[in-house]
Amino acid sequence: MSDSYAISPACPLLLADIGGTNARFAIETAPGQLSAVKVLPCAAYASLEAAMQHYLQDEASLAAGAQEVRHAGIAIANPVHGDQIRMTNHHWEFSVSAVRAHFGLERLHVVNDFTALALSLPHLQAHQYFQVGGHQPLADSAIGLLGAGTGLGVSGLIPCGERWLPLHSEGGHASFTPGNAKEAAILDVVWSEFPHVSAERLLSGPGLSLMYRALAELQKKSVTPLEPPAILLRGLQGECAICTEVLSTFCEMLGTIAANLALTLGARKGIYIGGGIVPRLGDFFQHSGFRARFEDKGRFQDYLAAIPVYVITEAYPALIGLSALHRQQSAH
Repeated sequence: MSDSYAISPACPLLLADIGGTNARFAIETAPGQLSAVKVLPCAAYASLEAAMQHYLQDEASLAAGAQEVRHAGIAIANPVHGDQIRMTNHHWEFSVSAVRAHFGLERLHVVNDFTALALSLPHLQAHQYFQVGGHQPLADSAIGLLGAGTGLGVSGLIPCGERWLPLHSEGGHASFTPGNAKEAAILDVVWSEFPHVSAERLLSGPGLSLMYRALAELQKKSVTPLEPPAILLRGLQGECAICTEVLSTFCEMLGTIAANLALTLGARKGIYIGGGIVPRLGDFFQHSGFRARFEDKGRFQDYLAAIPVYVITEAYPALIGLSALHRQQSAH
């Protein structure tokens, strides 16, 4: 998919994608041109303001025009309602109006990170994603979006004339649905710890660690808890049978969630997968049971078999979406 940058926003434009683990910053120096891209660990800063201040004082940021920034956009892994933002997966909280005043901004847009990611989809080029099964996208249909990282984000785009309307969804917190007896057994184990098991509880970085413990318990094996990066590394390299099973089960579970989203939205223009986990799986994901599970919907198997799924490989898609949002709002 591609689109032109018909309307030039006020540049330089500060863009920030704030996740539960990392904060990604960039300055757009011209439409579509991101400069001084930098990733800061959220845990290293007491507040959003502290992280922003550090970034804006960085040598590369100053060279890109940080001192002239008067417009900014922030995508954050959190529901966005009103002026006060309190993060779900991190301790940062802030007032939008206070941040705008503190940095002397004329305009500051704050949106959910998956709203920003959804808005990037019409602007992605072929080299920024790869396809996993399905046929050609159906024009004038909805697009679905999900992605697992620190949490599980869900969104989508609905066609509206020449524009796309993003969904402000918190679908990752919908109840987890097992697809077979093994997943039901995992759910039983997790239920003993959490009274409500959302899709995010298992389909996320922390979910990999939780699933590792659950599978070990079901197999009556004593294991040392592992962090998500270790599970990914050992599973992909075949060094740990349980880790590999975690990754295989994750891919199949994601197939169920993606298919549910496709059916719910009628997303026949495609399902896009972002987040930090799936792009790291590479060929493992391509050869996993994801696509078979995605199409395993009985009478609607043919319907789903036609829907293409795309894995986003672009490193900073939410920043592209924030830029698109700023252009769209500058047009009004």
